Amino acid sequence: MRRIRFVKRPARFPVSTALLRRLAYANIVANAVIVVTGGAVRLTASGLGCPTWPRCTDGSYTATAEMGVHGAIEFGNRLLTFVLVLIAGATLLAALAHRPRRRGVVPLALAVVLGIVAQAVIGGITVRTQLHPSIVGIHFVVSMLLLLAAYALWRRTGEPDGPKVGLVPPALRALTWTTVVASAAVIIVGVAVTGSGPHAGDADAVRNGLDPQAISQIHADLVFLLVGLTVGLWLGLRAVGAPARAVRAALTLLLVELGQGVIGFLQYFTNLPALLVGVHMLGACLVWLATLAVFWSIRERRPAPAAPAGTAVAGERATSLVA
Repeated sequence: MRRIRFVKRPARFPVSTALLRRLAYANIVANAVIVVTGGAVRLTASGLGCPTWPRCTDGSYTATAEMGVHGAIEFGNRLLTFVLVLIAGATLLAALAHRPRRRGVVPLALAVVLGIVAQAVIGGITVRTQLHPSIVGIHFVVSMLLLLAAYALWRRTGEPDGPKVGLVPPALRALTWTTVVASAAVIIVGVAVTGSGPHAGDADAVRNGLDPQAISQIHADLVFLLVGLTVGLWLGLRAVGAPARAVRAALTLLLVELGQGVIGFLQYFTNLPALLVGVHMLGACLVWLATLAVFWSIRERRPAPAAPAGTAVAGERATSLVA
């Protein structure tokens, strides 16, 4: 009589869940940091400190002493891309080695790697188009998409593989989706505001031609809409007795929005000083991440049902033994 025994195939280099989550979180931090440093490049008029790409100059891949501080700033920001690639690559390898492997983790880790590579190419196009505001705007929007992928990866590494379950009524789920869309709209219009303003990254860079006051007013109106939606969401979550983490997430988003709004008004009425604009860019990342935290807080994944005894588990190797 033959008996089949299923033996788990161990990972050659086992990775703990804690390590995988730390690496995933590092991707969030690193992608937010490079948004701020990229802003510093533009705000110090160093956008063409390295006037070509992928080389820094026609004859050198690195900045030279003759290029001065602008070359050093731009080249330093390019070097940070390699740090992001290392972090994302390590996360992908950890996701491949982690056991049990959770569904969706490897594709998300791969998406972060590919997104960073795409950002490097878009950055090169930005330089070659002499900092055209449309390309600069795409560069920033892709950064927000990268933060979305990195955040989704981090949250997925801490979830089981069961089905997603909503924790709030359908009306509040719809309000949450509306808040996410409004948050994205605020960011996109904010990019247009930046493209019409004075901080072009280089004295000779063109602007998008929009009226700064008009587009700033549209941006402010969207901010008021976002704040109103968030207040309504926070009150609604409290009213239905939603999980505490969802209520906290909505309140955190509201506070971040209010802080970002104060910074926005200050920079507008003080003629856009570079330091405040840089803080505002960091605030945009925080608003987006806080928005994503609210979205993830209204649902959860339950543990997957236990597999019937004697069946193989995905990723295991069957070894037959003779009784």
